[in-house]
Formats: sequence, structure tokens, C-alpha cells
Amino acid sequence: MKKLFLSFAALALVASVYSCRETKEKADEATDTMTENVEETVEETTNAIEEAVEEVTEEVEATGEEVEEAVEGVVEEVEQVIDSIGGN
Repeated sequence: MKKLFLSFAALALVASVYSCRETKEKADEATDTMTENVEETVEETTNAIEEAVEEVTEEVEATGEEVEEAVEGVVEEVEQVIDSIGGN
């Protein structure tokens, strides 16, 4: 009976060691998966930010050009008004 009890205890010990090893492997796999997901998310976020910065930069440049053209138009109109007043 004693041998049977010791054999059962040894079997339980082997099973628990195997279970712990399997749990550790699953935890390692989960950690790797989470790390990959975080890296992908960081890369996607970085790309989205870069694209947004490019779009904003283009819009600012376009707005600057429009403002410059509008100012030039106003200057031309003012010059025409001054010329017409001076011509009278």
C-alpha cells in the first residue's frame, strides 16, 4: 500500500511539474502575442500621426498661398483706387 501511495504521489508530482511547464509556455506565448500587438499598434499609430502631420502641413501651406494671393489682390485693388484718385 505504501508503494502504491508513493507511486501516486510521484505521478502527481510529475503531472504538476508538466502542468507548470505548460502554463509557463502558454504565458510566454501570450506575452509574445501581446508584445507583437503592442508593436503593431505603436507602428499603426505612428503612421497615422505622420499622415495627419503631412495633411495638416499641406493644408497650412495651401492656406498660406491663398492668403498670399488674397493680399496681393487687395494690394492691386488699393493701387488701382489710388491711381484712379490721383488721375482725377
